Parts: sequence; structure tokens; C-alpha cells
Amino acid sequence: MSMKSVVRSLAVLSMLGLSWHAGIPAARAEVVIYRCTDASGALTLQNAPCPKGMKQEQRTMQGINTVPMAPGQAGTATPNAAPAAAAATTPAPATTAPTPPAADAVPPSSDARRLPPPVLFQCTTHDKDSYVTEDPIPASRCVTLRTVGLDGNPQSGAGQACEVVRDTCARVPDGALCDAWKKRRDETEVAARFARPENAEKNRADFERVARIVAESTCGA
Repeated sequence: MSMKSVVRSLAVLSMLGLSWHAGIPAARAEVVIYRCTDASGALTLQNAPCPKGMKQEQRTMQGINTVPMAPGQAGTATPNAAPAAAAATTPAPATTAPTPPAADAVPPSSDARRLPPPVLFQCTTHDKDSYVTEDPIPASRCVTLRTVGLDGNPQSGAGQACEVVRDTCARVPDGALCDAWKKRRDETEVAARFARPENAEKNRADFERVARIVAESTCGA
């Protein structure tokens, strides 16, 4: 059967269905269906006689009895619909609270993962100035010496001389290490703020490095 024939057949059946629901009496009504076949073999079902030139087969069918709905039936059906729908609803499964992890499975806090800062050294210069440094080797300085002439007069002295003197350094105790690192941070910050243009980048990088050590070690907890 061609698509065109199927469409026509559905149209006929649809018209018949509408007429049944439009108010046909309770008695069965006879319906005549015409089966039309053209020269190409295309089949059409319709409720009117076939056109000339087409093969026609006529069939009589009994209509379907329809019972009209009682006036109060529509209103009484509504209240029962809600309980039925509620009864058909599947209850949601009960959710189970997640089991808390065991005490040994709890990851350590960020403070527990912090490490102590590196060692520092407290140094003192020959003129009693003190500073902290990360270098374990004491710094050396050339201290100018007083020179005199052959007659012992310092005013007639010629040339220059100096004495190499090293600073005295000692390791900072662990209990005072954080205070020493914070002092070191403050010193490098001052050096970065008031550095000469040729030293500005180097001093700034040194300050950021020291500040990071203080923040990420136990000194920053």
C-alpha cells in the first residue's frame, strides 16, 4: 500500500472515530466502507463510492455503541484521583548519613606539616655591631691602621695599611630561631625599600625569599 493510500485510510478511520464520539445513539449504526483500487494497484479506503475507473469493493460494518458519561461522574472522579496517584508514588529511598573517617585517616592540618626554619647565625663586628646571617662563615673586614712617619709623627705618615678582622658568629638557639628569622626579614625589607637602582632587583628578591621562609615554616603558624 502506498503512503498516499495510508493517509487516506487514516483520514477515513479518523472521521469515523469522530462521528462515534460526537453523539451517535446507543443503537448500533451501520457504516459503509468503500475499498477502491486504481490501475496502478494503489488501495484507498473511504466512506464514499469509488471514482469511475477504479475497482470498488463495498463492505458494511457495525458501528460501536457509545455510552454517554453520567453528569456527576466527571466531578466524582477527581477526588479519587489524588489518593490513587499518591498510593502509586514510590517512596524515596532513605538516605544514609556518610560514615565519618577514622581518626587516623584524617589528613594532618597545614600547621602540622610545617617545618622549622633553617639555621641562622648571630654575628658581631669589631665595632660591636650585630646582625643575623645565613652564612656559617664569618665575614672578614679590613680595619684601617694608623701610620706614622720615620720620626714617629702621625701627621707625616705616608701610605695606608689595614688589618683583616673577622666577625665573631654563633649559631642561634632553636628557641630564638623564629625571632631571628623575623629580624632577618625586617632587615631585608629595609634593604629592598632603600636600595640603589643597581641593587633594587637583587634586594627585592632576597626579601621575598626570606619572607616566604618565615610564612611557610613553623614561624608563620
